[in-house]
Parts: sequence; C-alpha cells; structure tokens
Amino acid sequence: MRFLETVMGIPMSIDIREAEENVAAAAAERAFQVLRDADARFSSYRPDSELSRVNARGGDASGVSDDFAEVVGLGSTMAEASGGAFRIRRPDGTWDLDGVVKGWAADRAARSLSRGGLRDYCLNAGGDVAVSGSPGEGRPWNVGVRSPDSATEVLAVLEVRDVGVATSGAYERGAHIVDGRSGGAATGLRSATVVAADLTTADLLATAVFALGEDGIRWAMGNGARGVLAVDAAGRLLGLGELAFAGGGRPR
Repeated sequence: MRFLETVMGIPMSIDIREAEENVAAAAAERAFQVLRDADARFSSYRPDSELSRVNARGGDASGVSDDFAEVVGLGSTMAEASGGAFRIRRPDGTWDLDGVVKGWAADRAARSLSRGGLRDYCLNAGGDVAVSGSPGEGRPWNVGVRSPDSATEVLAVLEVRDVGVATSGAYERGAHIVDGRSGGAATGLRSATVVAADLTTADLLATAVFALGEDGIRWAMGNGARGVLAVDAAGRLLGLGELAFAGGGRPR
C-alpha cells in the first residue's frame, strides 16, 4: 500500500508491505504527522514557526525546544567534523537548518513506522529515502538516484536494505548549498548520494560531501557513510564503499 502527501512543500510517499490496510493507514498517518510537526517547528516560510521566532531575535537559541536543540546539535557536530564546510549558521547569526531538518524528520517518521510494528516499508521524502525489510520475497529495495542533468533521467538504481539514502545537489534549488569555509556556493560536485545506517546520517553527510567537493567522498567513509556516489563538475562518476546496483548494472 502506498500513501502520498505533500509536506514541507515536497511530495512524500510511504510504501508499506505485508500489513493489514487499517494498520498500514494508521501507521502512515502517524508518520506523516511527525513530518507535519517538524515543518511547523522548522519552516522558514512560517512566521509562527520556532525557527522563524528564533531567527527574528538574531538567532538567540536560549530556551528553545528539545527538538530544536537536537537539530542544532546534529548540525554543529557535522560542522565540526567537516572542518566548517557544513554550515548551519549564517554570517548574521541566524540559523540555516535546511541541511539537517528534512533527513532528521524523515528518519523520525520512519522510526515511528517501526515502533508501530511495521517491518517492510520505504519512506521517500523528496528523494531522501529510508527503507526497512523487503518489498517482498526477501528482495532488496530499489532506490533510484536521479541524474543531475535531468529530472526525468536516472543516474543509478541502488539495491539497499535497512538503510537511509540521501542525495544533495544544485539541480533543483540552484546553488543553495554553501561551503561554510569560504561562504560561497559549493561547486566541486554536481550531486552527492550517501548510503548510511539511518537517514539522518545519510542526509547530513550528503550535504557535507557536496560542500566539501571530491575530498568529501573519502572523508564521508570515515564518518558514517557505507557508500558514496557522486558526479563531479566535469560529469565524472565517482563512487566508494558498499554500492550495489540493481541487476548488477553500472550507473549511467
């Protein structure tokens, strides 16, 4: 059964296998509520969100919620590990948490499915994916990685089990990922896809790899990535770690 909803302005889907319809529907609703709650707290487009209120006072994070503190903590840890390439704070002191929130929220939503007793599911949050179990007959899940050249083309299809897969790139929102070391747009890669044990880690690392450029690929393998697939500025395909391609094929 597949459930669809637009949250954070992004189409999101939950594919649940081997569960009764009423159980699956209730679990999907709980997962979508996790995502809605995260959007209400962290949306920069909502003047009443906690993020907007904190930024309205210059980024003063005193008295913030536990969730806000957790997201800032995750981002701060990644900023330090990446030597400042990953950035969560703008020069004016306000917070830019886009590189943390979606993966963190989607990972929380996926964990709510597991807590509800579901084993076989795929949660797709606008291309950032958390999978558990199997789509059937013990098979791995297939996760498509879109080409940085076209929204209608697939760069590769990965076979994965019980992991998170996240991709960062500049092909949808333009040069929005900043290399915090220079303050300028990251341009060394056209896309970076990371496979990790959970989606929070995968999403954080994908953004950090994109900010670091080619050097970030090997760095990510020492910081929680199981596999990295990237396309550099010249269009070369770069890969490292555990990457299984569907049908044994190679990416295009």
